[in-house]
Amino acid sequence: MYSLEIIYVDEDLLVVNKPAGLLAVPGKGPDKADCLLNRICEQFPSTLVVHRLDQATSGLMVFARNALIQRALSKSFAAQEVQKTYLAVVQGNLSHSHSHSHNQSHSHSHSHSHNQSQSQEWQRIDSSLGADWPNRPKQKIDPQGKPSTTLWRCIKTDEDSQTSVLLLKPLSGRTHQLRVHLMSIGMPIIGDTLYSNELNTDRAPQHSRMLLHAYELVFSHPVGSGEMRFVVKPDFLDASVLAEL
Repeated sequence: MYSLEIIYVDEDLLVVNKPAGLLAVPGKGPDKADCLLNRICEQFPSTLVVHRLDQATSGLMVFARNALIQRALSKSFAAQEVQKTYLAVVQGNLSHSHSHSHNQSHSHSHSHSHNQSQSQEWQRIDSSLGADWPNRPKQKIDPQGKPSTTLWRCIKTDEDSQTSVLLLKPLSGRTHQLRVHLMSIGMPIIGDTLYSNELNTDRAPQHSRMLLHAYELVFSHPVGSGEMRFVVKPDFLDASVLAEL
């Protein structure tokens, strides 16, 4: 049983830390009725959904407590006025600087400079996404799909496990965007059973959950209380890594 971790609440909205493995909103069928929204509604009956996180993803979600606030927050998300930052552990060693060009969405190159493993420079992935209909619910890189942009930078690399910790900023909000974008440049998220099995995962560390977490959420309160910023640390990274941020 998951306990409800409410980070912030006022008469207009709630900010909650969603646990990994719990649906954000109800799925189809009675077996998928248990979800974060329904659990919140037991305590705050009129709560409305504004955005979603994948079931396997943990982290920050904001919910509206009335229709007016829901509309205002939804507009902010649609206008990309909400800043979302994620943390992920990916397969791949980025101790060399990693360059990526959006027209080479399935390839990546390494240059031999060693001093950029914790690069302050954001890399950019611009690859349109669409539904992979024969393999639903998967998404795929699709030139005819919806334009999608992800910014990423590496904050730590572990030579032993050949993994890297990335900070991620999705500028669009497509289904599975971070998962597909990272897989497309050869860096699948550890524990992502839906996508990472497409690559050679013999050496990949196994984990009981997908290592993707919605770490920071920044938005303007719809009723004029100014900018609000929330940060929740993930359970899969220790404090020394987070000190790099």
